Amino acid sequence: MSATADVLRSSRNGPETAAFDVWRVREDFPILKQKIYDRPLVFLDSAASAQKPRVVIEAIRYRYAAEYANIHRGVYYLSQRTTQAFEDARTKVQRFLNAREAREIVFVRGATEAINLVAQSYGRTFFGEGDEIVLSTMEHHSNIVPWQMLREQKGVVLRVAPINDAGELLLEEYEKLLGPKTKLVAITHCSNALGTITPLPEVIRLAHDRGIRVLVDGCQAVPHLKVDVQELDCDFYVFSGHKLYGPSGIGVLYGKAELLEAMPPYQGGGEMIISVTFEKTEYNAIPYKFEAGTPHITGAIGLGTAIDYVTALGTERIAAHEQAVLAHATERLKEINSLRLIGTAEHKVSILSFTINDVHPHDVGTILDREGIAVRAGHHCAQPVMERFGAPATVRASFGLYNTTEEADVLVTGIRKVLEIFG
Repeated sequence: MSATADVLRSSRNGPETAAFDVWRVREDFPILKQKIYDRPLVFLDSAASAQKPRVVIEAIRYRYAAEYANIHRGVYYLSQRTTQAFEDARTKVQRFLNAREAREIVFVRGATEAINLVAQSYGRTFFGEGDEIVLSTMEHHSNIVPWQMLREQKGVVLRVAPINDAGELLLEEYEKLLGPKTKLVAITHCSNALGTITPLPEVIRLAHDRGIRVLVDGCQAVPHLKVDVQELDCDFYVFSGHKLYGPSGIGVLYGKAELLEAMPPYQGGGEMIISVTFEKTEYNAIPYKFEAGTPHITGAIGLGTAIDYVTALGTERIAAHEQAVLAHATERLKEINSLRLIGTAEHKVSILSFTINDVHPHDVGTILDREGIAVRAGHHCAQPVMERFGAPATVRASFGLYNTTEEADVLVTGIRKVLEIFG
């Protein structure tokens, strides 16, 4: 019996009230059964890309094997069935984010494309020379580079809100950056390098009080936190499916309907049109005018299945489990004197970044790999964060819903072996 079925069966009042059985959950992830270098796999890199439950793998397999066709244009059975499954997935995303309407959900390749879409459509249309965009020091490169490209195209100015030594946003300094020329705040919900949870309600309120739009990078938030875009009142919210236990190559842009309607198409081609002549093209309604060409059909359907999976397990129960693993891992790592934790915010998702005295993070990652432990070593596409903490790279252990405190202990044992090797 799968964990999903067990949860649904055991809880009369909904999945949030059932106990979280991580060992039953692990049975849903085939990849976790394998060994690496003859050692059990300890996968601690979910912040880069999470592993996939069997139900997602099977949903994709079934779609290709039994009910696959191109969507929206076919009048035959397979096309209609696939179209319905694709649009059902859009509705699942809408409900997952609590968006007002399904038409506010645009399918893209990932959060990177979503941010580029906003930059090149909304930004190029409504921003001019001297207009300002506020970012934070914690941003992933995907929420920096598109705005730098817009700066080269339109002459906008980028301003950066600082963080403190714990990796927390300095709200007072952020507020000082919001001025009459500020057109947009583009900010992460949770730092991929530090785990910091940004105080979004206050960030958004301060911006909206001044008539400033807000885009949120939610890649690291949606696997760990309940997200309600209406409650947040953000203008745009983006995330990638592969971090939410779904397929790679699929992502989501949420945008308020009135903003999406005012934005021109990002790409041209099939599907995003109503009619085409050589003289004129009439564009489709939202969200379709932003979905040029044949989409990642099975990716969207797989994402919908992943959303079903995490919803059945219960977002609050997942979060509580992950926080318990994070707290245990943090305390164990603090026992190692030569280890420096980077990112000690009071409110974090389950990400731990650290360095070890006189040992390069890549060496740490390589030795841990031989112990069957998969961690990330590098700058995590967040070089401004690394510069802020004076570390060109860190080791990052990121925990998902399938990780255990026992695996955190294995990580500590592996680090002690690193220290033995490097004396």
